[in-house]
Amino acid sequence: MGPTGIGKSDLAIQIAQHFQTEIISADSRQILRELSIGTAVPPQRDLERVKHHLIQHRSIHDYYSASVFEQEALQIIEERFTAKDWLVVTGGSMMYIDVLCNGIDDIPNADPQIRARLIREYEEQGLEHIRLQLKQLDPDYYDLVDLKNAKRIIHAVEICLTSGRTYSSMRKATRKQRPFQIIKIGLNCEREQLYNRINLRVDKMIEMGLEQEARSVFAHHQLNSLNTVGYKELFAYFSGEITREQAIELIKRNSRRYAKKQLSWFRRDPQISWFTPEQLSEIIQLIKEQTEQDEQQTT
Repeated sequence: MGPTGIGKSDLAIQIAQHFQTEIISADSRQILRELSIGTAVPPQRDLERVKHHLIQHRSIHDYYSASVFEQEALQIIEERFTAKDWLVVTGGSMMYIDVLCNGIDDIPNADPQIRARLIREYEEQGLEHIRLQLKQLDPDYYDLVDLKNAKRIIHAVEICLTSGRTYSSMRKATRKQRPFQIIKIGLNCEREQLYNRINLRVDKMIEMGLEQEARSVFAHHQLNSLNTVGYKELFAYFSGEITREQAIELIKRNSRRYAKKQLSWFRRDPQISWFTPEQLSEIIQLIKEQTEQDEQQTT
């Protein structure tokens, strides 16, 4: 795990090759089959070198959540551990990694019709309209949630309306035990170096055709799945709100801000061992040592 642009995918492939195993993607954007460039999906040659799971297997029109990811990832892990001793999970989506390691509360799936109605109300009447519904339905969660996060507010309201219960009453935050050992590896580097990597990565995405990819889905720009860095800035350019140059600079700025948010989240976890992207041999040695320790403890 680690911030965007740090080189997680490349290193994960090298680790998976060393241990002759496969990779599960924990990236909330790489699941979308319509998006490749802006989500930094590994090139086809890398996907052929090592088998990847949960990449481009959903549409931008599909409902997907951390809970669905947890179910799919655990099923793959159970199946592949019959043949493999290790599996590599890589990605920067904080919630996906958290639910895979710790579990998620058993919250029911929302009614699609209710979700569609709420999204329509949000688009037509604004976020404050949805906020007021949440305040009435679940004042406890209203006091906790980021009131600028439309996705979380809409999700809480749709769960309240679907279940007839408050969303806060279903958030027990109980950690689940997993039938496998987890070794957590974080990647980072000096901030200036990381920001340079991010800026260069955005330039490369533009060269590869990010603008054309964004245009191909612009007709559906209102979808929540497209409300993400790299696309929303170009959508603003297509709508005449900003210039192309401003859009590119905003992609870089928002990517840097997201990287900072990722690092703040991951640094709260004392179980993560931190390395630079160049420390492949040290990472492999850590995995071997921790595996031996676990085997000794179980015997």
